[in-house]
Amino acid sequence: MFKPETSRTYEWLAQALVEFASDEVRIARAASTRGGSWSFEGWSATHRVEGTAPDFSASSTWVEIIEAGRAFHRAVAHLHRPDCLDARHDWWARADRAAWGERPIHFCDEFAGIARRLQDVLEPLSAPQIVHGDLTVNVLFALGMVPSIIDISPYWRPPEYADGIVVADALAWHGAHPSLLDRVDVSVAAVARALLFRMATTNECVASGVEGVDLLDEAQRYASAAVSIGV
Repeated sequence: MFKPETSRTYEWLAQALVEFASDEVRIARAASTRGGSWSFEGWSATHRVEGTAPDFSASSTWVEIIEAGRAFHRAVAHLHRPDCLDARHDWWARADRAAWGERPIHFCDEFAGIARRLQDVLEPLSAPQIVHGDLTVNVLFALGMVPSIIDISPYWRPPEYADGIVVADALAWHGAHPSLLDRVDVSVAAVARALLFRMATTNECVASGVEGVDLLDEAQRYASAAVSIGV
C-alpha cells in the first residue's frame, strides 16, 4: 500500500517494527527503498498482507478486532516513547491531546453538551505505551491465518483507549448493540475518552475550514453511543 507520508513519526515506526514478532497477529511491514530509506519523494509504502475487511454487521467481528489489537499491543509494549510524537500537529494528534486534557478545545454547539456528559465519567486508565489508535478499519482477516494489522496510527496512550475507540466506532457508526461493552470488557471511561477523541477530531476538521461535515448527524450518533454506555 502506498501512502503520502514522510513524517519523522512514520520513519520511527517503520524502524521500530522491523523486528516485530508475534504468533497472534501479523502487521503490514514498511517497505524501504533500495537505498534503505523508508520514504521516497513524499511517499511511503507497506508490503501487501493477505486478508480482507470483516463483516461489521456481525457482533463477533468487534470481539475479533479488539483481540487482534490487544495482541498487537502486547507485542509492542516494550517500545519506548519517541520524541517525534510531540511534533505531530495534524487533526488527529490535536484531537487526541484535547481528549486527554492536554490542550484546550472549544467544542461546537452540536457537540458541547455531549462532551460535558462524557467528561463527567472519565477515570484514569492503565499505563501508556505505543498503541494503534485507529484499529476499526485496519484489521484484516484471512482463512487459516492470524489477523493482520495495517496502517498503524501510533499514539502514546493506555491500550484500553485503543479498545475504547473500536467500541465507540462500533456504537456510533456500525449499529453495534450496547452489550458489546461487556462482551469485550472495555470500561465506560475508555469509551467515553474515545468518543471525545472522535468528536474532537471532527471539531478540529471543521475549525480548519473543511466544509460539508454533517455536524448534526455526527452529534446524534455520538449522543446515541453515549446513551449506550449509560452516559
